Amino acid sequence: MRKALVRCLILVFALSTASFVLAADRVVDLTASDGTKLKATFFPASKPGPGVLLLHQCNSDRRSWDPLAQQLSAAGINVLTLDMRGFGESGGVPHDKATPQQGQETQAKWPGDIDLAFQYLQAQPGVKKDTIGVGGASCGVGNSIQTAMRHPEVRSLVLLAGPTNYAGRQFLRSDKAVPAFFGYADDDEFPPSILAIQWLYFITADPDKTLVSYPNGGHGAEMFKPHPEFMTQITDWYVTTLIKTPGKAPAVKDPPAIPQQVQVLNTIDEGGAAKVEAQLQEARQHDPNAKLFDETLVNLMGYEHMQAGDMKGAIAILKLNAMAFPNSPNVYDSLGDAYLADGQKDLARENAKKALELLPSDTTDDQQRKDGIKASAEGKLKQLGEADSSAASTPGK
Repeated sequence: MRKALVRCLILVFALSTASFVLAADRVVDLTASDGTKLKATFFPASKPGPGVLLLHQCNSDRRSWDPLAQQLSAAGINVLTLDMRGFGESGGVPHDKATPQQGQETQAKWPGDIDLAFQYLQAQPGVKKDTIGVGGASCGVGNSIQTAMRHPEVRSLVLLAGPTNYAGRQFLRSDKAVPAFFGYADDDEFPPSILAIQWLYFITADPDKTLVSYPNGGHGAEMFKPHPEFMTQITDWYVTTLIKTPGKAPAVKDPPAIPQQVQVLNTIDEGGAAKVEAQLQEARQHDPNAKLFDETLVNLMGYEHMQAGDMKGAIAILKLNAMAFPNSPNVYDSLGDAYLADGQKDLARENAKKALELLPSDTTDDQQRKDGIKASAEGKLKQLGEADSSAASTPGK
C-alpha cells in the first residue's frame, strides 16, 4: 500500500512538472490592423520584471530565438518572439514567393505589426511596461532600432549582424539613453552585415555600448549554436541594462579597433562623398583596383538618402559608387533612379542605357539580379518616353 502511495505521489509530481514545463511558454495569436494573423511566443518570467521583444532575421523565423528566450526567462525577463508577416507561421505573402513590389508593401506594414507585439508584451501581467529591451538580427536590426525610436520605454538594444536605414543611423548618432550590444561572426555568409554592424557600433553616441565578435558562427542568431556562451553574454547584458541598472551598462575599457572602411562609409553618409572620391583617386594612382568601400552598402545608402529627401546627397553618393565600380550595371541603374527622382531626365536616360549596355558583360550578378536590373532600366526608359510620366525611384536593389 505504501509503495502504491509513493508511486502515485511520483506520478502526480511528474504530471505537475510536465504541466509547468508546457505552460512555461505559450504560442500567441495576434491580429494586425488589416486582419493578417501573426504568430508569436511568450516566455514568462517567474516573477515581475522587464520585457524583451526579439525580432528575427530574414532567413529564419521566431524559433531562432528560442534558446536565448528560455535563458532570459530563467533570468527574470519576460520575452516575446514574433514571426514577421510573410515568415514562419504568420500570415501575409510568403517572403520567398513575394514579388519586389509585394516585398516592399509587406515591409511597410512591419512597424505596425511590431507595435502590436510590443503592446501585447507590455500588457502581460508582471511585465514592467517602462523597462523594455529589443533585440534583432540581420533585418531585425533595423526593425529593432526603429522600435526604439517609436517607444521611449525601450531601455536596451541587442543588434546582431545587420544594417539600419539613414533615420536609424541618425538616431544612434544622437541618442545617449539606450545602451546597445552589437555582435557578428567573421564567417557571416553576408559580408556587408559585418561592416554594417561595425559601422553602427562606431557611430553610436551612447558610451554604454559593447561589440562582440567570433571568428566563426554564421549569420546573426546562428552564432548561438556554436557559441552558447554568446547567449550568456546577451543574457548578462539584458540583466544589467534592464534589471540591475536600467538604461545603463559598464563602459568598455578597451574598445575594439574599427576598420578604415567603416570610417569611409561614415564619411560618405555624413556628406563627404567628394572627400572620399579624392581619396579613391589617390589610392588608384598606386593601385588601379583599389577599393575603399562596399558597393552594396553604398548603393543602399544612396536610396536611403533619396527616401529621406536628400536628393543632392543621394546623387553624390551614387555617382561615387559608379566611379568606384564602373563595370557594375546596377550602380548606373541606381544612379538613373536618383536622377529621375530629381527630375533630371536626360541623365536618368543616359544612366539607364549604360546599365543595359553593361549587362551582357556582367559576371558578378546572378541571372535573377540581372533580370531585375534589366526590368528596372527598361522601365525607366519606357517612363521617360511618355510625355506625362512622373518621376519615381525603385529602392532596395
